[in-house]
Amino acid sequence: MKYDVVIIGAGPAGLSFARSLANTDLNVLIVEKSSKESLAYPAFDGRDIALTHLSVKLLNEIGAWPQISSNAISPIKEARVLDGTSSYFLHFDHKRVCHDALGYLVSNHLIRKALYENLDALSNIELSTDTSVMSVSNNNQGASVVLSNGETIDATLVVAADSRFSETRRKVGLSASMRDFGQVVIVCRMEHEKSHGNIAYECFHYGRTLAVLPLTGNQSSIVITAPTDRCNEILNLSEEKFNNDISHQFKHRLGKMKLIGERFPYPLVAVYADKFVSNRFALIGDAAVGMHPVTAHGFNLGLKGQNTLAREIKTALKRGVDIASPAVLESYHSIHRRASHPLYLATNGIVRLYNNNEMLSARLMRKTMLRLGNNIWPVKRAIMNQLTAIGH
Repeated sequence: MKYDVVIIGAGPAGLSFARSLANTDLNVLIVEKSSKESLAYPAFDGRDIALTHLSVKLLNEIGAWPQISSNAISPIKEARVLDGTSSYFLHFDHKRVCHDALGYLVSNHLIRKALYENLDALSNIELSTDTSVMSVSNNNQGASVVLSNGETIDATLVVAADSRFSETRRKVGLSASMRDFGQVVIVCRMEHEKSHGNIAYECFHYGRTLAVLPLTGNQSSIVITAPTDRCNEILNLSEEKFNNDISHQFKHRLGKMKLIGERFPYPLVAVYADKFVSNRFALIGDAAVGMHPVTAHGFNLGLKGQNTLAREIKTALKRGVDIASPAVLESYHSIHRRASHPLYLATNGIVRLYNNNEMLSARLMRKTMLRLGNNIWPVKRAIMNQLTAIGH
């Protein structure tokens, strides 16, 4: 069997890339090891995604944004970053960028559902579920994948979107730098007495980090970052003790806080592929760049990256050239590297700085950075541009 593009992985990056290639003459196959039912009805996983304006625009262009109920979209009007026990905070306000919000919070499972919906209506896209990739072959002449059902699929281009721990990336021989932070992020939802005012908080305490992100009504998404050896301790707290702990950590800004549902743990490992492309092969999403969530860039960067690759492919189609030529793939690699590498390094630098709880110099630097960010407008504007992706 022959396809123009084979996408390995039907997560947000893979599905959005496939949708970006809809309405072209390309025959696209998505290979996914999960079931069709799990794609159609993804389970709630505790993660709420902070979407930039660019991400909303891209989701709208591929028809996914209208599939998300407006009641499930929470605007972020302000963002405050606090350090330690200090009441001083770095402040971002949507009014400074003349938009209705800095960004928007949407549950990860709803984004996945929206990306899957109406996929059957896209005539040039096929989906093979409950199927794994056993091997990948790629050279200058073509590429092929051998599937767990015994089929061999030939392709002009193979694209891997199978997570930051991509098996396909390894099969093709592309190396990646990995950084294990020795941390875990625990996410959940809580309801509270007082209104959050659509303000997002990032509280860099000493020993752990607490993010409180505004959802609809008097509910917030809670993101706790802590050393891995404290994971079970936090997960095993009784609901009453957990509620009291988070309320205390947040200085009772929202009054009494009450856990809703489960607590979900995720290990924190950042990944950056040394190369995003090979012969007739490309990486997108977390398979290319897997970010630490502290700056909320991961999903947005993945969405931007797939759009870059799709744009390069569409340009090649218009010019009548090979969609998987070295020139096309190298252009994608260069553009996405310029967009992602500074962010990746900066994010890891922030994590190192705000995890250094022992050295006095690090504590002073943390406080200095917040004040510089608040009081030097070009610096603040640059940060806001990255947070919101307005104008991209």
